[in-house]
Amino acid sequence: MVSYLLHIIILVGFFSILSVSLNIACGYAGILSLAHAAFYGIGAYAVGLLTAKAGVPFWPAFLLGSIISCLFGLLVAIPTLRLKGDYLLIATLGFGEIFRNSLINWDALTEGPRGITAIPPATLFGFRLATDQSFFLLLFACIVLCVGTSYLLKSSPFGQVLFAIAEDEDGVTALGRNPVRFKVLTMGISAFWAGVAGGLYAVYVGYISPNIFSINESILIFTMVLLGGLRSIRGSILGAFVLIALPEIMRFVGLPNNIAAVVRQMIYGALLVLIMYFRPQGFLGTIRLR
Repeated sequence: MVSYLLHIIILVGFFSILSVSLNIACGYAGILSLAHAAFYGIGAYAVGLLTAKAGVPFWPAFLLGSIISCLFGLLVAIPTLRLKGDYLLIATLGFGEIFRNSLINWDALTEGPRGITAIPPATLFGFRLATDQSFFLLLFACIVLCVGTSYLLKSSPFGQVLFAIAEDEDGVTALGRNPVRFKVLTMGISAFWAGVAGGLYAVYVGYISPNIFSINESILIFTMVLLGGLRSIRGSILGAFVLIALPEIMRFVGLPNNIAAVVRQMIYGALLVLIMYFRPQGFLGTIRLR
């Protein structure tokens, strides 16, 4: 039972990094993105390919995977962030689907739908972090760094410009600032931390496949941010906890797996509708989604 609870805590940790990092883009700069699962997958596949296929040690592969994810975030942001609202959502959704289909069809590199297996566990000072207890220490350190980055951005002059862009982009332009440049950099930071989560996930599970990084995953992460509240770091973590821990409760209800999956989706939808109706700013947020 203890090992099972630790496994759930680790899953919440992965999604805490993902939701906090998406909140940097969505909450701080007003970037509505459904590409976060793609950046998550880029980090995971980079680490998986480098460690399992090329024999690269964990730490160089982990750092390189996060940087590659960041670069993709920048590359995607440059053409798409001149769009706004629904158009931006559709553009980022398109990138996410292009990435997933590339994973499926580029069989020579990614092993296609079969995915990458036998990914070695993380190492630290020569020790293999093969147990949940040892891996959790690494994950916790990354969560602290991600949350720390988010807090630093929030309180910095850079972050204040992002808040202004989210509220009135035209006004920021009138003051001589270039909103697109700020948003591109923010997208890169957000994608970097998604890559961190992806790299950690790959070495924890030891197996990755394209269906893990689908549009459903992006929607789940986006929902966590909305439930927790825009610009709220604690809210993002709370949203991750609610949406990851809630399905696990269904395991103890005794429903068949196929029915439990449908019930979980119904609960997700109902919870999102209720929170948007009664508290549009989310559990701990202070602003509403525009």
